[in-house]
Amino acid sequence: MAATTSTAIHTQLHRVQTFLAVVELGSYTKAADYLNISKAMASLHVKALEEALSITLLVRSTRSVALTESGQQFYDEFKQIFGHIEAAFDNAQHGSRRLRGQLRISTTAEFGERYVLPLIPQFVQRYPGIAISHDANSSLSDLVAEKLDLVVRLGSLADSSLKSRKLADYEIWLVASPQLTGLQAVQQPQDLADLPWIANSNLDSPTHWVLESAQGQQTEVQGRTAHQSNSSSAIRALALAGLGVAVLPDWLVQDDVRSGQLQRVLPEYALPNQPIHLVFPSSRHLPRKTRVFIDFLAEHLVR
Repeated sequence: MAATTSTAIHTQLHRVQTFLAVVELGSYTKAADYLNISKAMASLHVKALEEALSITLLVRSTRSVALTESGQQFYDEFKQIFGHIEAAFDNAQHGSRRLRGQLRISTTAEFGERYVLPLIPQFVQRYPGIAISHDANSSLSDLVAEKLDLVVRLGSLADSSLKSRKLADYEIWLVASPQLTGLQAVQQPQDLADLPWIANSNLDSPTHWVLESAQGQQTEVQGRTAHQSNSSSAIRALALAGLGVAVLPDWLVQDDVRSGQLQRVLPEYALPNQPIHLVFPSSRHLPRKTRVFIDFLAEHLVR
């Protein structure tokens, strides 16, 4: 009986491992590659786990997977359990040896200054042997060329050979200064075409967006670029000066909206949420200094 129970638990843990990989890597294909199993086997593992639990963990579409409420709770609990298991292995393998070396990280300037850099003193206090080298850069191209260990990237990721872990999502808002000429005439999405836009030149189509109403109705809008920048801070400054409407992260402009310096344009319509990813080189053995930093950010940045 004991052997049967042990086998059953072992099987379920394999299935849980596959489920965690699908969530963190964002697809069955990437999870299967990471675990060195077929995509069909990865799907069977998650399906069998759902059947054993009698709940739906993931909502699948042709392009992505998303956690259900039960799936999120299950993921959070088992991620913590697996974290304890990994820590136990690390402690057994490394004993009391202190982590040492340089950790080279990159973030966008605005998000890094606001959320990542304030955490560095606490991380260094926990791991005093690690020296942080920070670069304010949103590009992934330097990840391998510059031998970076980790990049914090906002927005959708293009397919690549790099590995990533999604931390959270954030909202983006359509905002403008109340002094912007013609702003009061905007009553519906189509009216946005008559206003000047401040475009983010990092994006392929910076003034083309899909707005979704509370009822789920989607409307495409195409704005007219008047000014542009590749810096969110610069776009915010131009918007504050009344030079156009802009699409900016909620965390960057919440205080401006609260103070009345900016206002949300058509707030009854939502823009697509954007993900926060940790991106790192694809290698069979992730350096322990990188892994502990990834776990540290996940501990403090998940919202």
